[in-house]
Amino acid sequence: MQSAVRIARISADALDVAAHEAAVDSARAGARVSFCGVVRDLDAGRTVVELEYQAHPSAEAVLAEIAAEIGTDADVLALSVSHRVGVLAVGDVALVAAVATAHRRAAFEICARLVDEVKDRLPIWKRQVFADGSDEWVNCP
Repeated sequence: MQSAVRIARISADALDVAAHEAAVDSARAGARVSFCGVVRDLDAGRTVVELEYQAHPSAEAVLAEIAAEIGTDADVLALSVSHRVGVLAVGDVALVAAVATAHRRAAFEICARLVDEVKDRLPIWKRQVFADGSDEWVNCP
């Protein structure tokens, strides 16, 4: 049986949302849900000008493990997930996930679970740089 995981990678390059969606395309799918985590310009009332993500060397293996675990759900036809590293500007996509299932409710729930697991377990550190020149490291698992 073929794995449901189509893409699971850490990338320094811009993430291609359409490629992630296309990778999970299936004639059996009645639903395809995608999620994009995007760099926003405000956090806790402070203006953010950029984010920098740094990954532990094991990050891609951990991401593949998470994807494989979620991919064992009987409702999953296919899934794709990637996280970007490096310096990102406001509006850049930092995380993309796409899931295909036969029905919409499962697609929404599984995509949310995939994103939550990535946020909880992926060994990536985020440095926020603010308009006043200060910075802080956050969301370190």
